[in-house]
Amino acid sequence: HSPAMPRVRRIKTPDKWHPAYAHCVRHPGVVKCLQALWGPSIRFDLSKLNLKSAGFGSPVEWHQDWAFYPHTNDDVTAAGVMLDDTTVENGAMYVIPRSHLGPTFDHHGPDGYFCGAMDPDSCGVDFSKAVACEGPAGSVSFHHVRAVHGSAQNTSNRARGLLLYEMSAADAYPILARDGWKAFTSRMLYGQESIEPRL
Repeated sequence: HSPAMPRVRRIKTPDKWHPAYAHCVRHPGVVKCLQALWGPSIRFDLSKLNLKSAGFGSPVEWHQDWAFYPHTNDDVTAAGVMLDDTTVENGAMYVIPRSHLGPTFDHHGPDGYFCGAMDPDSCGVDFSKAVACEGPAGSVSFHHVRAVHGSAQNTSNRARGLLLYEMSAADAYPILARDGWKAFTSRMLYGQESIEPRL
């Protein structure tokens, strides 16, 4: 990574750094999809901007988001806004269809420590069924918190930016608390706050 050849891989909480990122998650098209998935009350959890530089961008190992942020129920999703035309060649995300209906897999290494990735040799998932999430810039994908997904290295001469928003039903409370009640309730996208988590 250098000023002449930037290779930033991730920018955390871009919604806090520029209003465009904060507004994007409230786009009527995104809201409509979320309402169809989780009903009338949705909370925004966090955002991140994953970047893959041309000819360099690193792969992301197979994983389930649930391993990183479990909630009291699994009405949780991630919306991925493609900032660039996205293809297999520049590192599109792959998802295993219907894997969200299956088990939660182990994301620990042989030493027993959390590594944030599944062991593809022992998990029993048929990765030949993976489907690439490709589309022109501006396309949005939605994947369930327990969907198995990952991505390959960018082998093209084009960059790939993926802006990810993680959201949940209002009554899906994070098991790992990150902040106080005021900050937690301030992230309601629409609908009514729930003071009772659904298990």
